[in-house]
Amino acid sequence: MLRYMTAGESHGKGLMAILEGVPAGLTLSARDIDRDLKRRMKGYGRGKRMAIECDRADIVAGCRKGVTIGSPVGIFIKNRDFKINTLPDVFDPRPGHADLAGVMKYGFKDARDVLERASARETASRVASGAVAKVLLREFGIEILSHVVSVGPVSADVGKLSFQEIKERVRNFGKLNCAEPKAEKAMCREIDKASEKGDTLGGSFEVMVSGAPPGLGSYAQWDRRIDAAFARALMSIPAVKAVSIGRGMESARSMGSDVHDVITYNRAGKCFGRSSNNAGGVEGGVTNGQTIMVTGFMKPIATLMSPLATVNMKSKRKSGASRERSDTCAVAACGVVAEAVVAIEIASAFLEKFGSDSVEEIRRNHKAYLEAVKNI
Repeated sequence: MLRYMTAGESHGKGLMAILEGVPAGLTLSARDIDRDLKRRMKGYGRGKRMAIECDRADIVAGCRKGVTIGSPVGIFIKNRDFKINTLPDVFDPRPGHADLAGVMKYGFKDARDVLERASARETASRVASGAVAKVLLREFGIEILSHVVSVGPVSADVGKLSFQEIKERVRNFGKLNCAEPKAEKAMCREIDKASEKGDTLGGSFEVMVSGAPPGLGSYAQWDRRIDAAFARALMSIPAVKAVSIGRGMESARSMGSDVHDVITYNRAGKCFGRSSNNAGGVEGGVTNGQTIMVTGFMKPIATLMSPLATVNMKSKRKSGASRERSDTCAVAACGVVAEAVVAIEIASAFLEKFGSDSVEEIRRNHKAYLEAVKNI
């Protein structure tokens, strides 16, 4: 089982992540992590903070000579913009942000103590953690990607493109990590319009997982269902307000005969399959061997350059909401964060199923299981 914790504030010394449960014998370098940290900072509509920071991972624990040793892996990401103790107090809470609710919860006098941790800057730690999970999963042929499905009113039409087809289309990330070029251009225009108005835009993204074996997760207890784990993981990302798996919400408007995937059997390969993948690779809380498809829906970012009305916490009078450096649209970056948290959930379920203390022992367990599945 894999678990992780993060620490750090937006303008503090840096961000930290600790992963427990990483098996011994996994080759790991900072480059594996930096690649995804860089992707998180990209995307049309990102703000000025991305031009200031240049995130790099420093693996400070859990490795020796570039190989994990079974102890918790510690990662530190230094902030260039380190001025938390000199920043002004914040008394004008932003609608849609944690500012006011956090002040009420902890009894703070100003919202600075809230927004420093509630900031999406924290997600860099999760991307670093997820990058380690991805390295482990790649050892067993499991790949993860994300792509932007919609921004504001504009949606991409990718039909029934396969994992590999989506992968080829977003290989170079582009401006928005969208698999449909015409839609991406239209999305960028919408972002420009919002920026000119001092407004923000949300949208949706899809995370796809290829190569996950059947049997991860469990129907035996509510908190072991892997689709529930995906939903919780994505909903924990700032600004994500809804999660859909497979056809998700669309299936609620369809007949059962149009939704459920017909079971097939390949005699040559001695394996079961499905005629379609409306379930998104999960049935009964358990992976079924098909591509996993999870969609997240992100609301517009709460910090507006043309602020909404609020109430000043000191004077109790109407005022304009505070402004921090922010993005116009961060849907593409949110997709990268979602890849990370999905990777952690997959890796955790994988280790629960095949886990041991070393990569080589996991490899033996995994191979024996796949052979046993063929005999069903």
